[in-house]
Amino acid sequence: MKRAFIIIAVGIMTLAFTGCGIYNKYTSQTQISPDAFGTSEDVVAAQTDKSIAYLSRNEFFRDPLLLQLIDSVLARNTDANSARIAVEQAQISLRTTKLGYLPSVTFAPSVGVNSYLSEGSLKPTLTYNLPLQINWDLDLFAVNTNQKRKAQAVLWQAEAREQVVKANLISAVAQQYYMLQLLDRQLEILLFTDSLWNASLETQHSLWENGKSYSTAVNQMESSYLNVKTQIVDVRRSIRSVENAICQMLAITPQHINRSGWSNYELPQRISTGVPAQMLENRPDIKMADHVLEEAFYNTQAARAAFYPKLSLQGLLGWGNNSGMVPNPGTLILNALASLTQPIFAQGKLKANLKISKLSQEDITQQYVQTVINAGNQVNEALADCQAAREKDVYYKRQVKVLQDAYTGTHELMDNGKANYLEVLSAQEGLLGAQISEATNLYNGYRALIALYIALGGGAK
Repeated sequence: MKRAFIIIAVGIMTLAFTGCGIYNKYTSQTQISPDAFGTSEDVVAAQTDKSIAYLSRNEFFRDPLLLQLIDSVLARNTDANSARIAVEQAQISLRTTKLGYLPSVTFAPSVGVNSYLSEGSLKPTLTYNLPLQINWDLDLFAVNTNQKRKAQAVLWQAEAREQVVKANLISAVAQQYYMLQLLDRQLEILLFTDSLWNASLETQHSLWENGKSYSTAVNQMESSYLNVKTQIVDVRRSIRSVENAICQMLAITPQHINRSGWSNYELPQRISTGVPAQMLENRPDIKMADHVLEEAFYNTQAARAAFYPKLSLQGLLGWGNNSGMVPNPGTLILNALASLTQPIFAQGKLKANLKISKLSQEDITQQYVQTVINAGNQVNEALADCQAAREKDVYYKRQVKVLQDAYTGTHELMDNGKANYLEVLSAQEGLLGAQISEATNLYNGYRALIALYIALGGGAK
């Protein structure tokens, strides 16, 4: 008996040493390229200073009404709350797996009535058992350990996913808020243009009545004037649509959204992105992808551990009188059992599960690499959009100034009969288009700046 026990013990130790790989912890095998943001001169120069991603929301967004709106969306949005609930569920699962190291204890009382023959008659007697059943699976081959590490990876995934949801909500709210301001600015320009063109139409109508102009000039001038009227209707409808979209994110019924007026925004002359390896690792979606890979790693470890034996300790401790022949109080029950279960033939399922786990891990590794590539591309695109908007802003400002002078001069010439209606009409339409384009370009620049802030991992915390 002693010899058999020694053989079993040596066998277990041998298996433990040969299976030591199942105890390994996950380490990321991926590398982020130094040129993940691209290789242009603008990108390289931007890596020398501290990244804008380290700015808090209050530092990046200066508008108090926007910050208040962001806080409300993060608190009320259903997607944000679902992500929070997922984190809490993962926390519960992790606590449960940590308890897997402890034995399970079950209280299973039973009561019965037996009869026995005594002095020629059957006499009933009460039988009972009051046992505590104990079952303890010893974690010799890291089954519970891998489950705990996997649960931890799932929790980190849930936390990163919550950060992704919040970052996307912040980006969406900010862009919609700036869109409202842009539409307010467009409406302001159109209303002012409406008053100017109405005056031009009246002047043209007066010239026609005095025989100094043709009816076609009045008709074309009125047509352009009516076109401005329809644009005002379209902008007001767009404002309602954007407000409704923000209300959806707030999980409230449609209503007016308070906002600051359009101010003279200035696009930054220099944008600091930071070192790609540091900044991309700060992105919650890349963190989440890494933890998904970590979960796959521990799934593979669990598939390996399934090949090794399982050692269980079982016990029974309680009080009872199962004999049924003694009506007096029962006796102490004590039982202990150790069992070793070693898989030998499982119809190829264990090997198949291991191969599938390895292939899944390889596939998720490729997905992680693609996530990093996509992230670097997003940063590069956002930088390019910021740069383009900044360069065009100079030209639009100059264009608006030139066309304002042209409109004023042409209108004065028409009043003096030295310019025809087509010249005035062209100057009016050119000025309106330039003013709308200038405001739209500023919005596009700020939208790109927000995209860059989020692409670098900003706003996630």
